[in-house]
Amino acid sequence: MGDHAVVLGAGIAGLLVARVLADSFERVTVVDRDELDGAVGVQPRRGAPQGRHAHAILAGGLQVIEELLPGTTDDLVAGGAALGDVLGDVRLCANGHALKQAPTGLPALAVSRPYLESYLRSRLAALPAITLRGGHDVVGIEVNDARTRVVGALVQRRAQGSGAESVAADLVVDATGFGSRTPRWLAEWGYEPPAQERLVVNIGYASRHYRIGRERLGGDMAIIIGPTRAHPRGGVIQVQEQGRAIVTLFGILGDHPPVDDAGFEAFAETLPLPYVADAIRGATALDDVVLYRHPGSTRLRYDRLRRFPGGLLVIGDAVCSFNPMYGQGMTVAALEAARARDSYGDAPGFFRAIRPLVDAPWQVATGGDLMFPAVQGPRPVPLRLINRYLSRLHAAATHDAVLSEAFIRVTNLIAPPQSLLRPDLAMRVLRG
Repeated sequence: MGDHAVVLGAGIAGLLVARVLADSFERVTVVDRDELDGAVGVQPRRGAPQGRHAHAILAGGLQVIEELLPGTTDDLVAGGAALGDVLGDVRLCANGHALKQAPTGLPALAVSRPYLESYLRSRLAALPAITLRGGHDVVGIEVNDARTRVVGALVQRRAQGSGAESVAADLVVDATGFGSRTPRWLAEWGYEPPAQERLVVNIGYASRHYRIGRERLGGDMAIIIGPTRAHPRGGVIQVQEQGRAIVTLFGILGDHPPVDDAGFEAFAETLPLPYVADAIRGATALDDVVLYRHPGSTRLRYDRLRRFPGGLLVIGDAVCSFNPMYGQGMTVAALEAARARDSYGDAPGFFRAIRPLVDAPWQVATGGDLMFPAVQGPRPVPLRLINRYLSRLHAAATHDAVLSEAFIRVTNLIAPPQSLLRPDLAMRVLRG
C-alpha cells in the first residue's frame, strides 16, 4: 500500500480512479479547479461545459460503477433518474433506420452528467481515505532531480494573492481531460511526448431542457437519431431527473445547430427521422439553448512510448477524447479506472492494459466518422467494405431483433466490433 496519491481532475475518470486507488493508498486527494463538495445536484461544473449536454453511461460503464460503488443505480433512480433496457426502452436510429426494439437484459440509465458526478462526489466524500480539494488550479507536476520519477503536484488556490503549493505524492494521475498538459511536461523533462492520432469532424451540439415525460416518447426513456450520409445531422432526447428531458442536436463539419428558439426547433425538423422534432413540438422549454463545439476524436499513443517517468498515470480524455456523438467517453473512463487497480505502479503496463479498451470505441468512432465523404482521413478498402456492411445491417435490423441486439452490445462496449462479422449474423444481414 502506498501513502499518498493525487488525482488531477474531478470528472468521471478522476472520481472513479480515486475510488480505485483508495483501496491501495492511505490517502487520495482529488484536485480540481471547481469547488467540490458532497452535495448532490444538477448544476454543471464551470470546468465541464459539456456537462450541459446529453451524456450516456453505457452498460459496460454502469457495470464498473456498480462494482466500485454498489447501490449507485438504485440511489440515482430513487433521485429521479430513469432505468430501463438498452434496446427495449431506447429507440436507436442508425443510418436512417429505427432498429427493432426488444429486451436484452442490459441496463440503461438516463441521468444527467452533473447529477451523476455530484452523486459520485458524495460517495467519495464519505470515504475516510479520500479528500476532495476544489478551487485549485494545477500549476505543474514535480519530478525528482534525475527526472525519472514524479514526486508531487504543484497546485494553486483560485484566490487573489495565492501562491503555488507543492503536494507530495507517491502517484499522480492526470485526469484533466483533452486539455492535458502532460505531453508538454514530458518534453520539458526530456522525454518523447506521445504521438497524436486525430480525426477532425468539427462537431457542434446544442442543448436545452423541456418539460417532457416518457409518455411523450412513446414510453421510451431516450431516442437517439444518428446522422446519415445524406443528412449529416443528429439528435438525442433523453428523460432525466426532476421530470425534465434534455434535447441535444448536433451537426458536423461546421453545420452547427442555431441557439435561438425558432432555429433550434427548425434544425430538429431536418433530422433524418422525425421522432425528436415530434416530441418537442409544442413542449415547454425550461432554459435557453447552449452550444458546445468539439474538434472530433484525438488519441495520444502513450502505449507506444519507450520511456515514461515513474509515479505518473494518464487516464480518460487525457489519453483519448472521442467524438461525443457516440457517447463513449464516460464508459471508457470507467473501464480504464478499473484497470488501474492492478497496474497503477507500472505506467507502461497500465497503458498497454487500456489499449484494447480504447481500440474498440476508437474503431467505432473513427469508422463512423469516415462514412461522411467530407471528413478527411484514410479509407482503406476494409473500412469501406465494413461501412457498407453496417449500412445493410442497420436496414435489416429494423425488423430483426437479433441484429439489433448484436449492434447495441457493440455500441455499449459489451462486445467487440468484430463480433458483428460472425457468420450467423452476416447471413441474417444478407437475407435482410
